[in-house]
Amino acid sequence: MALNYVWLAFFLISFVVAIFKTLILHDATVFGEVMNSLMASTKTGAEISLGLIGVMSFWLGIMRIGEKAGVINVFARLVNPFYSKLFPQVPKGDPAMGSMVMNFSATMLGLDNAATPFGLKAMKQLQELNPSHDTASNAEIALLVLNSAGVVIIPTSVIALRLAAGASNPADILVPTLLSTFIAFIVGIFVIALFQRINIFKIPVLIFLAGFMVIMAALFYWVQSLPPKDIAPKTASLGGIIIFGIIVLFIVAGLVKKIVVYETFIEGAKEGFQTAVNIIPYLVGMLAAISVFRATGCMDYVVNGIAALFAALGMNTDFVPALPVMFMKPLSGGGARALMVDTMKTYKPDSFVGYLVSILQGTTETTFYVISVYFGSINIRNTRYALVAGLIADFAGMIAAVFLAYFFFRY
Repeated sequence: MALNYVWLAFFLISFVVAIFKTLILHDATVFGEVMNSLMASTKTGAEISLGLIGVMSFWLGIMRIGEKAGVINVFARLVNPFYSKLFPQVPKGDPAMGSMVMNFSATMLGLDNAATPFGLKAMKQLQELNPSHDTASNAEIALLVLNSAGVVIIPTSVIALRLAAGASNPADILVPTLLSTFIAFIVGIFVIALFQRINIFKIPVLIFLAGFMVIMAALFYWVQSLPPKDIAPKTASLGGIIIFGIIVLFIVAGLVKKIVVYETFIEGAKEGFQTAVNIIPYLVGMLAAISVFRATGCMDYVVNGIAALFAALGMNTDFVPALPVMFMKPLSGGGARALMVDTMKTYKPDSFVGYLVSILQGTTETTFYVISVYFGSINIRNTRYALVAGLIADFAGMIAAVFLAYFFFRY
């Protein structure tokens, strides 16, 4: 229900602000801008959804091979000690466990195109265990929140954008980004545990978190050893090697199991089209609401209001120019990326604001987009506390990003 109220608020607040601008401020262009933005966003929503058909079809085809070859079950058994604590409703060894670890791994490597199909596949498998087909289950919400936390060990795209912007060391935001995203992830786990009354203080969870920290440290030292110009291609190459290696592993496993690999691929790929079509109304609706909120200037009012508040309290306001990226990230990944690039162009990538927007872009996911796509793919209408839990994880990561930017880059 929270998502319903938020969606309504976007439209109603935007309408009131547009009326005020028209009647009081005599702005004759605001409603025209709103309609142009609204129409453009609906087109974008449909294009994004249809654009997923190809990647969805490919990855769901590969996943079907992995399922029949038994590789997904192996992944499920490997992660079961940890995931069984966060997903107690999911039976031991269920294929959803394997899909979730694939989703989680692709997200950590910053490979969004691969992560989304894995996540949607996991959602479909969790939906088969859901006794209420129009209401989100605890397991589905937990998966969404962990996606919202956006654990990204290698912020490949952010490093590449900083390199293109002329940063002296594009990867200097790696450590604060790792820390901020890890904080968001930990908060996400605690939020899940709180809402679902799960005891997470158990050995498998602690071992996983310790192992995760070791991986982060190893990757950090590896990246730090690279010349600045090699960081973006090398980190991207690492992600590509891992993902392509998984593809080959699935195919070889299918051959060993004497599966007709290509026909199995086609069988799974057929699901991609229907899944992409299913999310169109959900994505169009959310993007339309966000677009009118931006077009009426409501986002600018929020940012300026926060700046005025901190200034009145006598606090440092150096972070204020980065607020648009902070507010845009949960709403639109593309919008936040564009704002990040524009901010680095204005303030330079090696400025405090340039560092901060880079960390923010690498921290957390686009929660509204994830909710629309993931729940839309399985026709969930009652999202329960998913939005609240996801935004709490987002907020924790964003606040951590600001403090870490001050700690690392405020001279």
